[in-house]
Amino acid sequence: MANHKSSIKRIRQAQAKKLRNRYYAKTARNAVRKLRATTVKDDAAALYVKVSSMLDKLAKKNVIHKNKASNLKSKLALYINKL
Repeated sequence: MANHKSSIKRIRQAQAKKLRNRYYAKTARNAVRKLRATTVKDDAAALYVKVSSMLDKLAKKNVIHKNKASNLKSKLALYINKL
């Protein structure tokens, strides 16, 4: 266990950030799943704008890696174009 006040605080902060990041990452994964389950092109295109924005924000805040966000957006765009 940590002995310094600052390291105890750092552990507390890291735990809070971990929970917050996990929540946002899970929300994004669910949104991607919902988009992949959509079979109507118009609905999927409308949803893609929101999901892509969400992925960009998460990449900007380092919740997910920028390349992962880019790869997901690319795959989703291909999926929508195939509909």
